[in-house]
Amino acid sequence: MKEINGGITAASGFKAASHAAGIKYQGRTDMAMVYSEVPCVCAGTFTSNVVKAACVQWDMNIVKSGKNMQTVVINSGIANACTGKEGFDACEATAKGVEEALNIPFDTVAVASTGVIGMQLPVDKLVDGVKAMAPKLDESIAAGSDASKAIMTTDTVNKEIAVEFEIGGKMVHLGGMSKGSGMIHPNMCTMLAFLGTDLSIEKSLLQEAVSEVVADTFNMITVDGDTSTNDTLLCMANGLAENKKITEKDAAYNTFKEALSFVCETLAKKMAADGEGASKLFEATIVNAKSKEDAKTLARAIVGSNLSKAAIFGCDANFGRFLCAMGYSGADFNQEDVELFFKSVNGTLKVFDKGTPIVFDEDEALKIMKADTVTVYVDMHEGRASATAWGCDLTYDYVKINADYRS
Repeated sequence: MKEINGGITAASGFKAASHAAGIKYQGRTDMAMVYSEVPCVCAGTFTSNVVKAACVQWDMNIVKSGKNMQTVVINSGIANACTGKEGFDACEATAKGVEEALNIPFDTVAVASTGVIGMQLPVDKLVDGVKAMAPKLDESIAAGSDASKAIMTTDTVNKEIAVEFEIGGKMVHLGGMSKGSGMIHPNMCTMLAFLGTDLSIEKSLLQEAVSEVVADTFNMITVDGDTSTNDTLLCMANGLAENKKITEKDAAYNTFKEALSFVCETLAKKMAADGEGASKLFEATIVNAKSKEDAKTLARAIVGSNLSKAAIFGCDANFGRFLCAMGYSGADFNQEDVELFFKSVNGTLKVFDKGTPIVFDEDEALKIMKADTVTVYVDMHEGRASATAWGCDLTYDYVKINADYRS
C-alpha cells in the first residue's frame, strides 16, 4: 500500500464538483457532488443518535435496500435535522434534481447535510446547485479537493487522503474526504465521510469491512462528547480496477481492509486534531489490558475528559486527571498494576508506577507536552489487548465558536 496525492477522485471513474449555492454561507462553496461513472455497491454507517437527520434516514434506506449508489450530494451550513416532512421532501427534491441532470434513478442518490440543526433547507438553491455541478464533474485531484472544502463548517482545514494497493495483479485505489470539527463523539463513524474505491467486492463484505474498521478508527475519536444527528459514512466501490471480485475473507480482502483502516484512521485523526478551538492532537494509548473492550473504554475515557483536555491545553502533567477518568470509565482494573507515561516527539516520561506517583522533572514534562501531538500511554499489565483513542485539547476558543454558532 502506498499513499498517493488526492482524495475522493483518486479511484478510477470517480468525479467531483462543488458550487457556491448560498445555503447559509456567503462567498464560499457550500455544496459538493461525488459521482461514479458506473453504479457502485455501497456500504454505510450512521449515527446512533435517536434524533436522526432526514438525510441520514434517506441514506440508511438506500444502503439497506441493496440498491447500487452512483452519486452523493452534500451541503454545508444547514443540517436538515429536526425538520419533519419538509426535510424529507428536500432530500427527495435534491435526488430528483440529480435524476434529471444525470439520468440516475433518484432513489439511488445519497444526500448528506451538515450545519445548523432545526433550520429548513432552501430547496430551490439545492436543486439549482445540482444543475450547476452536474456539467462541472471532473476527475482531477483539484476537483476532489474543492469538494472536500465545500463540505466544511467550522473546520479550519479540509480533510482528504488516497492510497493505492495491488490485488491480483491489478492496481486498486481508495480515496476519501471527511469533515468534522465539533459535535464529535461518534457511535458509528463521525460527522461526514465519503470513500470511493475502484475495487470489485461483494456488498456484504464491503459492509462488514467498513463496520469493523469504523469501530477502531472513527469510533475512537472525540472532541466534545456530543454525538451528532447527522453522522454518516458512505463507501462506494465501482469495480473499475477489474480485480477478481472479492467474495470471501481471503488475502485480497485483508489487503483491502488494511488500506481501508489506514484511510479511516488518517481521516479520523485529522478531525480530532482540527477539533473546534484545538491547538493539539491528544492521543491515549492503552496496552496490556484485559480485553479489547476494556482498552477502548479506557482510552476513550481519557481523551473524553474535559479536565484531561484542559490539562493538555495547559501543558500540565497532572496525571491524576487521566487516572480519574480511567477509574470512572466502567472498565475494571487494579490501579496497583498501572504505569502511566507522557509521550511526544520531544521525549517520554513515566509519572505513575503501579500505584505510586513518581517524582519527575517538571521542565521535562512541559517540554514533552508542548508538542503538537501529546500521548498519554498507559500499561495496564493485566492482559494483551490494546487500543488508541484520539481527541484534542480544550481551549477558550471552543466556547467562543459554539456560543454563537447558529447566529
